[in-house]
This record gives sequence, structure tokens and C-alpha cells, in this order.
Amino acid sequence: AVLHPPGGSPAGRARLSQAEPRARDGRSEEQEEEEAETGARAGAGRLYPGHIPTSPLQKVLLAAGSAAVALCDPYRHDMVAVLGETTGCLALPNLRDKMKHHPEGYRILQERPRIRLSTLDMGRLRGLPDGSLGREYVRFLEDNKVSPDTRMPPKFVDDEELAYVIQRYREVHDLMHTLLGMPTNMLGEVVVKWFEAVQTGLPMCVLGAVFGPVRLSARKLQVLATELVPWAIRSGRNASCILNVYYEQRWEQPVESLREEIGIFPPP
Repeated sequence: AVLHPPGGSPAGRARLSQAEPRARDGRSEEQEEEEAETGARAGAGRLYPGHIPTSPLQKVLLAAGSAAVALCDPYRHDMVAVLGETTGCLALPNLRDKMKHHPEGYRILQERPRIRLSTLDMGRLRGLPDGSLGREYVRFLEDNKVSPDTRMPPKFVDDEELAYVIQRYREVHDLMHTLLGMPTNMLGEVVVKWFEAVQTGLPMCVLGAVFGPVRLSARKLQVLATELVPWAIRSGRNASCILNVYYEQRWEQPVESLREEIGIFPPP
């Protein structure tokens, strides 16, 4: 008789391995397949990296919650970002259409440039003449201690191209401060929001423009109401679409020249 080791004959062990899948790191093959299918289903609805598909009801709840938090703390940029994404369903397609029908805007949509520290040559921009867009943009970043890398990536926009549109809007926001000559304090942010509200139609900008001034002093409110808001509204209406400017190719251009080209009136 042939003696076989514990576990039975080789044929028996083969049949056993086929009948009972071998565990890997404590998981059976069935568990691995189930996890793979779950992951595939979770990623099936994702349109771009970081995208989180949401239902209309979920968007309403996210919009309401983010609006409440953002109104209490306007510097909660994460909540401001969520509010912009969940309420921009009408404004974002309109902005995209404006870009598609403009030569420079269309090229931006095709090439998808990003304004980040990894794409900016800060040393070169610092070396540009005073008054140029690049030099004044870097001066704004340094004076206000802000970074283009703090802009949140989109998550809740259910269209890959529209996700880029809102990403582009966020990344040119600091350039709006530069062109409008506004700092990042509450007064400056409110003025920029009025300009952007007229320009983009984004509900997030409208809410920021309307409710932002509640934190201002009486003196600043008077300046805002009598000088800055009327100027921001007139400039927003008169200016061409701010997303149709390839700013990365305008660094050498004087700020005053670019303001005139876009249609922004000189600050009061």
C-alpha cells in the first residue's frame, strides 16, 4: 500500500483546491471577486478623478448644508467649493458655451491649463517689470500669503468638462483680485464676489456678495455701497468673459492694458 501524507492523496488535494478556493491574505477568491466587483461599480459612475456622483436630493442637501456653514464662516473654502458645485447647474453650462464660442476660451477648454505652483515659474514672474500681470500676481500672492494650490478640486459636478470650467474659475480667482486691485480681507472678497456674480451668474458668488457685507463695519459698508459695489457691477457688466483670457500667456502684459482689453474700469 502507498502511504499518503495527511490531507489525502495528490489527486484528493487537487480536488480539494478546486472545490475550496485558496485563501489569499485571509480572503477567499470569492471575496476578492466580490470586492473587485464592488470597486468596479463604485468607479463606474465617476467621470474624472475625485468625482463623487450624487443624486438631485443629495445635491440639495449638500447645497443647504454648505451654504449654512459658509455664511457662518466665509473662510471655510471647502464649504464654499461644495456650494459652488452643487448650485452651478445653470451657470456652468453658460460659461462653457461662452468659452466654446471664443477663440481663446475654446483653446483653454482644449488645452486645459492649470494655475498651480508646479506650473508657474515663480522666479521668472518675480523678475518681470512692475505693473506687469505676472509681477503683480506674484506680489498679490506674497503680500496676502496665499497659494494657488489651496483651490479645492471639483467633486460634485456631474460633467467632466464643466468640472474643468469651475476649476478654471477657482484658479483665476486670485487673478481677479490682482486685476481689480482688491486684497483678501472681507471687504476685498465682497467686492470681487460682486464682480464675479455679475460675470459668472454662479449662485455661490451671489450669496457671497449679498451676505458677505454683514461682517463689515459701518464705515466700510458706506464705502462699499457708494463706491466699490457700483464700480464692481459696472465692470462686471462691461467686461468680456473672464474665463476667455489665457492668463498664462499674458504674464508680460501690463495690468492696465489687460484691464482695458477685458473691459474692467479703473478702481475708484
